Amino acid sequence: MTPDRAADRAAASEQVGVDPATTAPATAAVTAGTWQAWQLGSRTFSALGVAVLIAVIALFPLVFTNPTVTFFGVITLIFVAVASAWNIFSGFSVYLSLGHAVFYGTGAYFLAVAAKDWNLTGADVFWLLPLAGAVAALLAVPLGLVALRVRRHTFVVITIAFFFIAQLSASNLSVTGGSSGLLLPVPNWDSTTFNNPFYYVAMLLAAGTVALSVLVRRSRFGLQLRAIRDDEDRAAGLGVRAMPVKLSAMVLSAFITGMAGGLWVYFIGQAFATTVFDPLFDLAVVLMAFFGGLGTVAGPVLGALILEPAQQYLTLQQSNGYESEILFGALFLVVILFLPRGVLPTAGEWVTPGRMRRLRDRWLTRRAGRTANPPAPPAGNLS
Repeated sequence: MTPDRAADRAAASEQVGVDPATTAPATAAVTAGTWQAWQLGSRTFSALGVAVLIAVIALFPLVFTNPTVTFFGVITLIFVAVASAWNIFSGFSVYLSLGHAVFYGTGAYFLAVAAKDWNLTGADVFWLLPLAGAVAALLAVPLGLVALRVRRHTFVVITIAFFFIAQLSASNLSVTGGSSGLLLPVPNWDSTTFNNPFYYVAMLLAAGTVALSVLVRRSRFGLQLRAIRDDEDRAAGLGVRAMPVKLSAMVLSAFITGMAGGLWVYFIGQAFATTVFDPLFDLAVVLMAFFGGLGTVAGPVLGALILEPAQQYLTLQQSNGYESEILFGALFLVVILFLPRGVLPTAGEWVTPGRMRRLRDRWLTRRAGRTANPPAPPAGNLS
């Protein structure tokens, strides 16, 4: 305990009329149990918040039945899954990828071609989502073997090159329909609840991705990724096999992104090279992760839940489709300049360590004083 803090505690004890020497043991006795209760309450509050969020998301399409609102909900949940998947690789390792649209588009085109060639429609198409993810993951292996041989900024440039190669290929290959694109079979569902099956599949995908992100972060694999993030050479010197770890994370991220792309294209109902391989897709995903908190579990979720509905609303309200992109670009600059760590880590710096400890110490001092010197019972006749 520092002299200043000891003086503050003694002064607080004098104010309640208690000798500091007598309150010190009481304070020490209260501290351990109270701090454990403090931590338990924090965990309980977090678990309760997650449960409430899941309940709200599950009930959302039943309460808000407007097709436009549920459309926003489906797209938002898809981006929750994509942003969390991108964060598993890029957020934990800080190998910032601007080519995840390649995996997104690969899953989208696979599902579009497979559903058309195999004459699948309705809920049967959803069974193609794991295959779409597997194809995207398979593509990530050779791309990762090439791109992950370089570091940081060069890696970003290579992923951008992969993106433009994929976009140009999709615009000229006959299997993708070239510039004419592909149309998917439309499910014969009730128009009033047409979006609901897509919504709940997207919710399952998003929830599974967030749960996987938690498992990865708490695992030895996640620890290796963060060691690569901090100092790759030193991590290799400590026994971390950097290349297999990075490649595994990239393949895992690509698998989820491919599934999300397949779900998105089935929901939209058409696949064109300019929309499936959209350069703004990667910028939006990166902004979501940076806005909420790069390398955190909740950060990309928060970013997607806030930014994607905002972007959809602005696109719907503005006559010029580029105004929302301009606003998002300006927001990206603001986040990078003033919130480089994201909303959640910055808020955590203000809420947790120093401030909470000081509040705790003051509360413990007052409580110890009251315990050591309880108020006298009121005078009166005892009968």
